[in-house]
Amino acid sequence: MWEGDSLDWKDLEAGEIIQRVTSKVQPGSIVLFHNAALHTPEALPTIIQTLLQEGYTFVPISQMILTGQYTIDHTGRQCPA
Repeated sequence: MWEGDSLDWKDLEAGEIIQRVTSKVQPGSIVLFHNAALHTPEALPTIIQTLLQEGYTFVPISQMILTGQYTIDHTGRQCPA
């Protein structure tokens, strides 16, 4: 599950997407983007550069999703059962 929605599907301007994502991301965040969103390609390089400068790393989703027994809390995060 993701807990950060870029809302890029609403055709927000690139600057709005950048601000929304970079201000809400935290360790372990999974941010949702949509492949047909109008301004996402423009926003992504700045988002990636900003997060890297802040010390974040990017990993495949397979390294983040828990398998086996887990629950999802009210924020959408997976927690071991």
